[in-house]
Amino acid sequence: MTGRVAGKVALITGGGSGIGEATALRFQEEGAKVVVVDINGDGAQRVAATLRERGGEATHFVADVTDPEAVQGMIQHAVQTFGRLDILHNNATAAEVGSVTNLSLAGWNRTLAVNVTAPFLATKYALPVMIAQGGGAIVNTASVSGTRGDYGMSAYNAGKAAVINFTRSAAIEYASKGVRMNCVCPGAIDTPAIQALTGSGAATPHMSVAGSAAGLPRLSDETREKLRARMAGAHPIGRLGLPREIANLVLFLASDEASFITGAAYIIDGGLTAHTGLPSMT
Repeated sequence: MTGRVAGKVALITGGGSGIGEATALRFQEEGAKVVVVDINGDGAQRVAATLRERGGEATHFVADVTDPEAVQGMIQHAVQTFGRLDILHNNATAAEVGSVTNLSLAGWNRTLAVNVTAPFLATKYALPVMIAQGGGAIVNTASVSGTRGDYGMSAYNAGKAAVINFTRSAAIEYASKGVRMNCVCPGAIDTPAIQALTGSGAATPHMSVAGSAAGLPRLSDETREKLRARMAGAHPIGRLGLPREIANLVLFLASDEASFITGAAYIIDGGLTAHTGLPSMT
């Protein structure tokens, strides 16, 4: 342990799996006390227990991050448990997948609520705490899907684009108050959501197909492998990203090593958006 965030208190939404879980582990490894927040109570409890087993200080909180009272509750829980709040990682996400004509209004609204309104609420209620204690760092999970378009992902694309510009606007408003705000823009990362999308994992409440009440369909093994291979191959680096690789960037942005960085959107996508899309000439 090098203690890059030693003594700091970090709250992570969507912390019960995927990028959030990996970030919780990295923060604990580097000395932070961690509040694991998720709508999935079992996941949040499991990750917090793992952190404690590894010798860290951690607690969990179950919350729908689109509910203002629940968001206020998670901030209060962090302060009441650990006395302060230094780092907020707005990581919870959701998406309804489908063409514009097939998307339900409820799915559109839920996707935007989790991806845009939730970071707004958490930031809104965390800021007074951070300002009063002299500063803090907020890192939002956006996506390369907020910088480009994807087939069947219009709600998610719109939401992640909003996260990027919300981060910029809030960052300049509160830079003079000692609070830094940045966002990370991952490519395709091998998380439970991607596994559900490709049929290689159980359906998740964060991902649904428009018009499918049962959630994501189970794909044949052959179709699943082809889809995963196509997703991996879209990245020049030749594979899906790992949750820990995103967590490493979140850790850096939340640490004092990034003390002069605010209002930035960091792309971490294995070269995906560096490519024009044209085929190789060699």
